[in-house]
Amino acid sequence: MMGSMRIEIKTDDQLKLMRRAGLVVAEGLQAMQDAASPGMTTLEVDAVGREVLARNNATSNFLNYGAEYGVGFAGVACISVNEELVHGVPGSRVLAEGDVVSVDFGAIIQGWHGDAAATFIIGEADPADEALSEATRGALWAGISQAKAGGRVSHVSRAIDEFVKAQPRRYGTLREYTGHGIGSSMHMDPDVPNFHKRGPSPKLDVGMALAIEPMLTRGLHQTSVCEDDWTVVSRDGSRGAHWEHTVAITRDGLWVLTAPDGGEAELAARGVQFGPLSD
Repeated sequence: MMGSMRIEIKTDDQLKLMRRAGLVVAEGLQAMQDAASPGMTTLEVDAVGREVLARNNATSNFLNYGAEYGVGFAGVACISVNEELVHGVPGSRVLAEGDVVSVDFGAIIQGWHGDAAATFIIGEADPADEALSEATRGALWAGISQAKAGGRVSHVSRAIDEFVKAQPRRYGTLREYTGHGIGSSMHMDPDVPNFHKRGPSPKLDVGMALAIEPMLTRGLHQTSVCEDDWTVVSRDGSRGAHWEHTVAITRDGLWVLTAPDGGEAELAARGVQFGPLSD
């Protein structure tokens, strides 16, 4: 641990276990996207994620999350549709042509966590929805590119904020929900806001892992929580997108643990050092 926030520093072997978990997450996200189609319920999409976990001898870090507070999460993935922005509980909602679907999924391998999210559109897409998703994905990679040893969390937040503000149309950035540290637990110090704010900010160092996850809407950023105590919706009914990766800072650079290629292509495009750990 380091600092008053008790930020967890991982060994190489621990990061390699997180990479194994991250690859399960990547597989699950792709499988759920491939399976999702009009007429399918979000519960049926969640079942695809369960199969991926079982096939890889991994466990879920989402299922029953929060049970100690009386409302455990009921799925292995958060599946949020259209005006549902994050934490959508899988259930009877039926997917339809043109729906914007954000899936947040996690896995645990030998006690080490992976967490990522992706947004996709069912069938023919509204160009404005495509632009929203691509802006959110771009903001994610802008933030990842600043997660460097010697930098600070605020550099990640500022990069996300500046990328979003530079878009040709205005988007709302969720403020109550942030990225986070990750490792031996899914949610750890430090918080990683998706907007820049003044004040002290934790320093980034080798061995840290962050889940970076911008969440944008086509409208305003204000949200409400539904009666299920989980699903977060936009107050103005605007559609949202959510992209996330788990990123490790290694002695050689950055390693995106939940990207199939470790983030090599996206990092290279931004001139950022790719730093995978060899077996």
